[in-house]
Amino acid sequence: MEGSEPTMTNAATNGSARSAAAEPESATDKVADAITQGIRSGVFVPGQHLLEPDLTRRLGISRGSLRESLKHLAAAGIVTLSRYRGAYIGLLDRTAVAQLLDTLEPLARLAARLAAENCTTPATRSQMERADADLEAAARSGNRATYLEARRRFYDAMIDIGGNRELARVIPLSRTDLMRAQIETVQTEVHRKRHASGYGPIARAIIAGDAKKADLAVKKHFDGTRRTMLDLPDSAFPGMS
Repeated sequence: MEGSEPTMTNAATNGSARSAAAEPESATDKVADAITQGIRSGVFVPGQHLLEPDLTRRLGISRGSLRESLKHLAAAGIVTLSRYRGAYIGLLDRTAVAQLLDTLEPLARLAARLAAENCTTPATRSQMERADADLEAAARSGNRATYLEARRRFYDAMIDIGGNRELARVIPLSRTDLMRAQIETVQTEVHRKRHASGYGPIARAIIAGDAKKADLAVKKHFDGTRRTMLDLPDSAFPGMS
């Protein structure tokens, strides 16, 4: 569970970025892209300490701009800032994961219902079919970054078809990327397949124009995710002090 509108992956950071001055805005976008892509690809892992000299050198920004950018990411729940230890990629405890899923589910169900109600043309049906096919191919590839990017596009397609652009701003998909990265090393292949298999029924219900079935498919998908979280050991959800 992704034009001119902000994508769901960076929606949480884009709003605050736009309110900054020109240089910090550019730096915020650059840092947000680097860190969110790094989380998806495994370059950054939850709990990892972010070294300021390394990031300023790699991204070509000043230390002041970096620190301002990290504040935006902290507000979006992607980075944790400590007065004495600096910046870290966020870690979610079980409570945070449960609250994240409780927040995301009703928004995703709304997106699916709206998409089903508005998937009425060959073009919109083709758009949803492509997003579903791309996600299936990404799941088969076994590449986490490819899979998470395809998932973002799947959500983007739902939102675009449904027509409610506000959903792109409020769905916390970047936080779910963080959650997925956190459980990557402890979940089993059964868990991965359970997650990937949840999207096909959603897409088929949308393409069929069945809002009730699309809503139920999203609910079942989240039920499966919650079962996976219960299966995993407590050590997968240490949180950060």
